[in-house]
Amino acid sequence: MPVVTFYFDPVSPYAWLAANALERIEAAGAQIAFQPVLFAALLNAHGNIGPAEVPAKRAYIFRDVMREAARAGLAFKGPPGHPFNPLQALRMCVTLTSQDDRRRFALAVMRGCWEGGADVSDAAVLVKLATNCGLDGTAMRAAAQQDAVKAQLAADTDQAIAGGVFGVPTFRVGDELFWGGDRIDALIAHLQGQRIDERALADFLAQAPLAQRRR
Repeated sequence: MPVVTFYFDPVSPYAWLAANALERIEAAGAQIAFQPVLFAALLNAHGNIGPAEVPAKRAYIFRDVMREAARAGLAFKGPPGHPFNPLQALRMCVTLTSQDDRRRFALAVMRGCWEGGADVSDAAVLVKLATNCGLDGTAMRAAAQQDAVKAQLAADTDQAIAGGVFGVPTFRVGDELFWGGDRIDALIAHLQGQRIDERALADFLAQAPLAQRRR
């Protein structure tokens, strides 16, 4: 059974939307591995800024998210402020070595944030979300303060960056990346054997640019 790694950060509403469509990937015969990464670090590594930091894009994104949520039959409320600091949530997720437990907590955080309006930058809120899904939220909160856990999240994020991940949500199957919740159909097609012409891609990428944008 192929493993699809799901890189996520609850700060992204598109990660939440993608998380609610994971059963489609599993129905195609794949296993999902949840991998928390710090979106801000991805942005910094690749010289990007967050979409919510561009006013016109921010307004569009949340309009789009509300449309997509309605199309998927999901309630949208959103956190009390955005962007927010997701570090505590990510670190608490890292403390869970069982994929089943990590999935439960990650989904509880994303759904609590985007569907329930919870402030998931608040440690007490995170403890409650963890407890409500059958986990030891208090122990997770304490473990998340350990230097080893902080270092693990940083290392996992660095590894994702080294592998070409630049945004969330991203799915990885082997060496192939699929960025965005709207690429699930393409991911499923890949799982079913569809491939691109790698030589044609390499030839295209080897071409010199015809213009450079002034920065």
